[in-house]
Amino acid sequence: MIERLRRNDRKAYSDLFDRYFDKLFTFALNMVFREDVANDIVQEVFIAIWESDKKYNSYHGFRAFLYDSVKNRCLNYLKHQEVERRHAEILLQEQDEEDEDYRLMREEMYRALHRAVDELPERCRQVFKLHLEGKKNEEIAQVLELSVETVKTQKKKAMYFLRERLGKSYCLLIVLNIISL
Repeated sequence: MIERLRRNDRKAYSDLFDRYFDKLFTFALNMVFREDVANDIVQEVFIAIWESDKKYNSYHGFRAFLYDSVKNRCLNYLKHQEVERRHAEILLQEQDEEDEDYRLMREEMYRALHRAVDELPERCRQVFKLHLEGKKNEEIAQVLELSVETVKTQKKKAMYFLRERLGKSYCLLIVLNIISL
């Protein structure tokens, strides 16, 4: 077999593949626990042997080389998986921190909005609170026994007051969809 490989006998490579693929596949599978990965690793080893100019001295040495090559590729795969896992953990942790920052910012914006709404005149405050609950102008008018035009006027006054009172935070409230225009 070794002599045939030295001569680049294609049949020798085919025989080698037939003789060792299943054994090397099982060996790799016991390390990586994924059939697709084990299959790829063993095929890569055979391709590397085919493309290599390396000459092998003995059959036993060659056999050990096959298993060592598969083992090393499996270990490299596992190391890469660990790096990917750690990277994913870092990304998740960063995402959790961003989510927490966003949640805290949103809560602070709600507090600022409600403090400002509490400073509105009574009728204006009633109209705007119902608006924040998602009620339409007609519904607000009906609940508070006002005309729809009065509701619109009170909402405009509230928006103007909040824009003045909250400054740049007012724009954030709109962007965060906490209030709508």
